[in-house]
This record gives sequence, structure tokens and C-alpha cells, in this order.
Amino acid sequence: MIAVVLLSAVGVLLLGACGTLRAGSGGAGAGVRGAPAVSESPRWQTYAPVRVTAARLAADHRTLSVDAEVPGDGKTCARDVKAVVIDTSDRTVWVQVTFSALTGGPPRDDCRKTATATARVRLPSPLGHRELAMDTHTAFTADGADLPDLRLCGELGCHPAPTGCTAASYEQAVMALDVPKHTSRGEEHCDGKWLVFSVSSRMGPVCAKGEGPGCGASIGARWFFRAQTSGWKPIARSTKGGCADVHRLEPEFPTALCAGLPPLKQPN
Repeated sequence: MIAVVLLSAVGVLLLGACGTLRAGSGGAGAGVRGAPAVSESPRWQTYAPVRVTAARLAADHRTLSVDAEVPGDGKTCARDVKAVVIDTSDRTVWVQVTFSALTGGPPRDDCRKTATATARVRLPSPLGHRELAMDTHTAFTADGADLPDLRLCGELGCHPAPTGCTAASYEQAVMALDVPKHTSRGEEHCDGKWLVFSVSSRMGPVCAKGEGPGCGASIGARWFFRAQTSGWKPIARSTKGGCADVHRLEPEFPTALCAGLPPLKQPN
């Protein structure tokens, strides 16, 4: 089965209904008790690609080429790969990529693997500093890119908050940790180059604190970070008070930021 990615701009676009019937319909015996089963007639249907892997902008800053991962190299695996501008704003240009594939009938061996297909579209105006949004998870930007290739943005967006003693920067630091999404952050100690804070992650049954055994239970840890050009980098983890654990790994971590840290309480 071909994976389908839902593209999003101002809404979610359903692509499954865009296919066109290519072969005849089933025979007269379809649906009659005792009649032989009739397989679905092959037809061309429109899908979103597995993912968009790269984007390039021509010298005119309007002609866009995008590489998409589609099923296999077979002639009936993917055809009519298209890119269409579906919306624009002063911050974002949304582009939808689609292809057609033959559905119905037995799976084809040459369509089980994926291949790269390229689609081109002309933007209504130069991209400039706007972001190019391909779907809910993929975006590109010309800022900081080695043109003509656009830069693929990461989980923190195309322009993540710079390291510093700000709430947005602390949120970036939490995203660099291998912790559950709904982890909460404790008090921060920061000097712009070094950072430490504790995090608390819920554990046990999903219920309000006090409703029963384990309700409201959480597990915590204290994380230490060093600022890098790419963002905050975790350098140590501890539940003990003071600086001993972090200084074993990074002696340069400022004592002023960790000397007064108390031990973290552990769940019963």
C-alpha cells in the first residue's frame, strides 16, 4: 500500500478522491451469493508523496524544483508528479506535491521500493525570506542556504530561537532532550553560555493526583547544557545536588550556576 501524507496549508486536503477510473467496472456477478469474487478494477488515483526531500530555487528566485519520494521505478508506479502553489502569505508559501498511481489489482514488485521524482512550479513572486511549506512537517528556506539548494528546516523550525536566557531558548533546550512531549521544566539557571534546569515527566496511570495509587507520579532529572551555534547541547544529567556530577564531565561549567542546587526528590 502506498503511504499517503496529508498536506496542510490553511486546511487538510484529502487527495484520495481525485483518482480517475482507467479500466472497466466489475462484472454482473459481483455481489451475488456463490458468484466468483471480482477484484477491484485498476484505476489511477492521486496521492501525496512519501516525503519531499529537497528543494531548489532558480536564479530568478521564482522557479522552484522539488524532489519527492514516490513508489518505485515502474511506469505504472507513479506518474504526473506535480507541484502547485496553493496559498501564500507574507511569511509562507505553501506548495502541494502530488502524483498518480495505479490502484487495484495485485501489488507490483517494481513499486515496492521508492524512487525520487522532480516536480517544478513557478512561484507567484520571489520567495525572498519567506518559508516554503510542503506539508505539516516539511519546510525549506533560502535564509542561510547554499543556493540554488534551499535549506531543509528542522524540528525547531526554520529560524529557531538563539541560545540565551529566554523562555523560547529554554523550550529549544527541552526539545534537544530525549523526554516525553508533556515534560515540564523547572527553574532555570543561565548565563548565556551555560544552562541548567530540571525536568519532570509524568509516569504511571493517567489520573488526577490523589485519585489513586500512582496518580500524579512523576520522575525528574536535572540537565546541564552548553551553548553552541546550533542551539543548546546537553552535556550532563543528574539527580544529585551541587556541581559534582556535571564537573566530572565538564569542569568548566560555572560553579555559580550549580553550587546551590538541591537534590531532586525521587518518586516513591
